[in-house]
Amino acid sequence: MKSDLDRLMLERQLDAIVVHGGEEFNPARYYLSNGAQITHGTIFKLRDGRGLLVCSRNEVEEAAKSGLEVKTDVELGYHVRYKEAEGDNIKATLLHWSDVFKHLGLHGGRIGLYGVWTINQTISLYRALADELPAFEFVVDEKPTLIEEAMLTKDADEIARIRSVAERTNAVMELAWERISSLRVDGDFLLDESGRRATIGDIKDLVRRELVARDLEDTGMIFAQGRDAGFPHSRGEAETPLRVGQAIVFDLFPRELGGGYHHDMTRTWCIGYAPPEVQADYDTVMEAFDIAIEAFGLNKPAHLMHEAVMDHIEKAGHATTRTAPATTEGYVHGLGHGVGIEIHEEPSITHLRRDDVLQIGNILTIEPGLYYPERGYGVRVEDMFVVDESGQLVSLSPFRKDLVIPLKCADGKTQ
Repeated sequence: MKSDLDRLMLERQLDAIVVHGGEEFNPARYYLSNGAQITHGTIFKLRDGRGLLVCSRNEVEEAAKSGLEVKTDVELGYHVRYKEAEGDNIKATLLHWSDVFKHLGLHGGRIGLYGVWTINQTISLYRALADELPAFEFVVDEKPTLIEEAMLTKDADEIARIRSVAERTNAVMELAWERISSLRVDGDFLLDESGRRATIGDIKDLVRRELVARDLEDTGMIFAQGRDAGFPHSRGEAETPLRVGQAIVFDLFPRELGGGYHHDMTRTWCIGYAPPEVQADYDTVMEAFDIAIEAFGLNKPAHLMHEAVMDHIEKAGHATTRTAPATTEGYVHGLGHGVGIEIHEEPSITHLRRDDVLQIGNILTIEPGLYYPERGYGVRVEDMFVVDESGQLVSLSPFRKDLVIPLKCADGKTQ
């Protein structure tokens, strides 16, 4: 949590941290600025808790929403330094940072560097800082970084925001289900009200519209059918017509509009009916899902959940990344991950990570799956959970886990 930052800085022997970056969405800057919607700006935080947000004159009002002390770059002399540097942005930045450190009363020490910037500029700035400001040691954290470790657990306000995103995401999932169930069968295909074949793109367009109507944005949903569903991160092709009886993996992971907290959930659907082999593997995945929940325990290593799931899936005759690390069929990914401002955060629930421990305030996914692209299908089921104050695992994805979407006739009865 943010309240842990000073303790984490002390443990890492950091006297201050700097969060810098360009106009790209910057999770670390968003996190430390409490969601202030700034496109430029650098945050300087001392270990004593003092934080300073330096921004342009254009963003003073938005920056003030951070709750941090705010100064403009003009107030702190950046433009003078830029002129001195003869337009060299890197040189001007390090001169400016030196001025800010003096403003904060910091004349040396270990400084942690965080944020998002283009790689060439990042490397250039890091080299220049090390050369030109020798009184400071600029530190690049190993994973997990200080920011990642702070984000590992969420406070009450963060959880409330994530719950709200989850509720809206579940509502949009319901609308997608209802839309598909209203389509008419024409052989292997589905028709809309105009008699045109419905496509994956139609459903994605509906989902995007409904997300925006709820102040959420799509971040690259997966709606993959048939063979495409057998590749875990295949997004699905917009022009592909929907077909009855083919497995659809629908992974929806939107965030607050303009950047913010995510929700992440996956359902596998077959329209009208499910082929026997898909139903059998779906049943195995649902059993694995339940086993994962049973294996959860507060303060237990996260990898134990994954290992319990792999035990079950291997006994059912499927390859896993434990028995066949290079496999592209069977169970080919980890069990889950943390979620927050970034869609993939700590903890990581995999047998390959031994040091992640489940804690109160974790937001995490559980998402077992089986994938057989050459057989023409894949299945995955994913809920997102919060580890609440009582240490219980509570789902934020209550939407139904039925495999088959029944189709409605004109009289409202199912086909």
